[in-house]
Amino acid sequence: MIGKLQGVIDYIGDGFIILMVSGVGYKVYTPEILTPGATVSLWIETVVREDSIRLFGFSSLAGQNLFNMLTGVSGVGPKVAMAIMGTIKTDTLLTAIATGDAKTIATAPGVGKKVAEKIIVELKSKVGGTSFSMDFGGETASGVLTDLLAALESLGYRRMDVVEMAQKLVSGNPTTDVAKLVPMALKEISGNK
Repeated sequence: MIGKLQGVIDYIGDGFIILMVSGVGYKVYTPEILTPGATVSLWIETVVREDSIRLFGFSSLAGQNLFNMLTGVSGVGPKVAMAIMGTIKTDTLLTAIATGDAKTIATAPGVGKKVAEKIIVELKSKVGGTSFSMDFGGETASGVLTDLLAALESLGYRRMDVVEMAQKLVSGNPTTDVAKLVPMALKEISGNK
């Protein structure tokens, strides 16, 4: 099997690239944002099916491991795993799994509520501990994050636009309640525009 490829990006298609390696063009599906003509080194996961052999490329071993974890969930194939990884940043995805945030995972194309919940159930123990699982003042940080995201959504913000910022606010202010976090989040959002 192919473990790693290094070459020049010859073409970028919809969800894949043609990677030229020593005169041979490999079609590699990747969630990475790449530029034509750039030299890249990608960790390769080869998926062999009855009717096809596909190469999936990742800039890090952590990305490859996350892909393998996602495709290990029943009902999640390579296409859905790539859609998730292409839509949600790795840190955001891992936090969503650890905190049980199915709504964030379900924002990826082709992922419904049931699949998102299945991913959480099957991967939560594999993702490991996170600062969001700590208990403080009767509320878990996971609950505070969920409440903060719900409040921001009710104000008209899209979850995917604010989830990363909300996660940082909650982890940076572990004892702060939602009522105080909402104005902090709004200030952060207005500062980013």
